[in-house]
Amino acid sequence: MFGVSILIFGLMLTFSPERRAAAFVSTPQMAKDIPVLIKKYGFDRPYHEQYITWFKQVTSGNLGYSLVASRSVLEAFWYYFPITLELNLYAAPCIILFGIWMGTIAGRKPNSFFDHFSRIFSIVGWSLPTFLFALVLIMVFYGYFSWFPPGIVSDEFTMLVRDPALFNQFTGMYTIDGILNGRLDVTFNALKHLVLPVITETIVICALLMRVMRSGMLEEMSKDYVITARAKGADEKTICLKHARPNALIPVITIAGQLVASLMEGSIAVEIVFNRQGLGWWLASSATQLDMPVLMSMCLFMAIVFVLVNLVVDILYAYVDPRIRLS
Repeated sequence: MFGVSILIFGLMLTFSPERRAAAFVSTPQMAKDIPVLIKKYGFDRPYHEQYITWFKQVTSGNLGYSLVASRSVLEAFWYYFPITLELNLYAAPCIILFGIWMGTIAGRKPNSFFDHFSRIFSIVGWSLPTFLFALVLIMVFYGYFSWFPPGIVSDEFTMLVRDPALFNQFTGMYTIDGILNGRLDVTFNALKHLVLPVITETIVICALLMRVMRSGMLEEMSKDYVITARAKGADEKTICLKHARPNALIPVITIAGQLVASLMEGSIAVEIVFNRQGLGWWLASSATQLDMPVLMSMCLFMAIVFVLVNLVVDILYAYVDPRIRLS
């Protein structure tokens, strides 16, 4: 995290003091106070003093002003974050479980029909552009069948969920807030809008996870301990699920952790195509409009996510493999 903060601060130094001070301008009147902001945030001081001042501002929550969101970066982040988190809460388990399941069966029965199908599926899924697959799904299921609309909730619920007198946003995730408010119709409507984005992320992303799991299973099923277990009369299901699969999960956990961390950045293509205005949509809009405070803040956020995910992955290593735990 310290290294990332140094890197981000170094990138900020490529801009002039006036350009960096403009990141804290939230009203047209403040545009006249650029020299005052330069003095206030120390943009004219030596580099080490600038870093200390910037670090204090960041840790206190002052990340600048987002022109795209028309509010402070911190306020905008907490507005968009639940939308992306809600999508990932449903997509991540589907990606992990579906990828492990397909990889396990393919590795258990190599060169079978399912193995050939899974390999074709993984190649097509990993090679297929996310935005193209998302467009195909929305054209078929919404354009033709009118089943799963884009957006977060339907128009008839939009005014309801935005009215504090009628609907309390406890988490910002409508599938959960609908239950907490006793409005299951809001929950079901939000779930209907999540179907296609979740399918898109699952199909496209789980392909890599499935191939890693298949390779791990093939390697483990050819080792001596599996041959010994068969010689002792253990059934194939026990050998596969209780002996080979736990050992094959080590590289899968690593890949899954990185995939889940990247999901928290917000799948830009998915959020744009399905009109889900979360972190991915905000990041893409900020990039096209050079909203630098947002871009820098998202870099910090992703660094935090990857640090935490790597910590969880290390803990899972010890849980899955007793050899790591005992050492």
